[in-house]
Amino acid sequence: MGMTITEKILAKASGRSVVEPGENIWVDVDVLMTHDVCGPGTIGVFKREFGADAKVWNSEKIVLIPDHYIFTADERANRNVDILREFAQEQGIKYFYDITDKSNFKANPDYKGVCHVALAQEGHTRPGEVLFGTDSHTCNAGAFGQFATGIGNTDAGFIMGTGKLLIKVPATMRFILNGEMPPYLLAKDLILHIIGDITVAGATYRTMEFAGVAVEKMTMEERMTLCNMVIEAGGKNGTIAPDETTFEYVRSRTNQPFEPVYTDPDAKFYSNRRYDVSQLEPVVAQPHSPDNRALARECSNVKIDRVYIGSCTGGKTEDFFHAAKILKGNKVKVPTYLVPATQKVYEDLFKLKYSEQTLSEIFLEAGCIEPAAPSCAACLGGPKDTFGRMNEPEICVSTTNRNFPGRMGNKEAGVYLASPYTAAASALTGYVTDPREFLS
Repeated sequence: MGMTITEKILAKASGRSVVEPGENIWVDVDVLMTHDVCGPGTIGVFKREFGADAKVWNSEKIVLIPDHYIFTADERANRNVDILREFAQEQGIKYFYDITDKSNFKANPDYKGVCHVALAQEGHTRPGEVLFGTDSHTCNAGAFGQFATGIGNTDAGFIMGTGKLLIKVPATMRFILNGEMPPYLLAKDLILHIIGDITVAGATYRTMEFAGVAVEKMTMEERMTLCNMVIEAGGKNGTIAPDETTFEYVRSRTNQPFEPVYTDPDAKFYSNRRYDVSQLEPVVAQPHSPDNRALARECSNVKIDRVYIGSCTGGKTEDFFHAAKILKGNKVKVPTYLVPATQKVYEDLFKLKYSEQTLSEIFLEAGCIEPAAPSCAACLGGPKDTFGRMNEPEICVSTTNRNFPGRMGNKEAGVYLASPYTAAASALTGYVTDPREFLS
């Protein structure tokens, strides 16, 4: 019987030759990630269940990444990072990306930024492996052809002590994206279009496997955008078959061996959906749900107060490069916040050039607010002094992933989710804007 990518990975991790959707199996974990928000709770569960002096199952397979509430005066948020530090020292955790000098993030060479982008950049996302993280957007790593999903503190505490977890094998929904990508579309448009079709509950506890010519031509960062928002459709995980693009990215960041797997021709799918991407248009998700889809051009009368470009979904190097293409030579009409996902992305803004100018030069000449320290920042609100947080009931176009009431701060604020192209175009007009107005 044929199996999908997800089924093959889980079969191998459970020591079985075959698994089927709906089966409950114990799997061996390759990597466990936790961060400053869920890390302390996970550590508390681990110590309660395994003992105050217990040792983790493998100190080299746990990755601790402070990234959520970092640049704030909030004492409880700061204490969370301290708890991670103390645990890392106690357990000898190899991969703890610490920050001690918050006044100058560049003075912390170990500090990375947003966990999902940092995991990829640091070589922790590898084809054929099982990755669990205490964050729902852990599905981001499915772009590398691995099984990656978010879990709660209890499950993570159990993994810390055993290296194993009991899970149910998800059925797989396949999305075949063919056709030539128009120059005004990005992966964010595609995933918002799909979520608009199937709704935020349309993939509940199922794998979303992306295939087709359009996916094969994508860069790793665009593939990450697709898989990142699987959770917004209720998905358990996302997957994309690994290829030379994947291998080149991974091998340039780690010398760890890995074994890619691929969906069999006779694998069974829960459903199949096909899209011709050449026929799609730029879209947004209107408040207050990621499936509240509309064409960007249909929202041209929506006046906005700000634009936010950042997060694990829309704060990668290529996201900023795309925004720069729109912003170059123009002036923004609303405050435009830029939050690089990681230190590497931040550095790229000052090194990479588009049309003989660095990205940072383009942004500053356009009137954007100076790029902030890399972190999750306002994507999920945070303490009131969080950079870019919506403390007033304003309207924002954002490259982030969720727009539920209060997600970015104020519960009366309205967030339009969009691609970097659409976000940048909207910044130039002060209204939700189709990027085709600025792309020749």
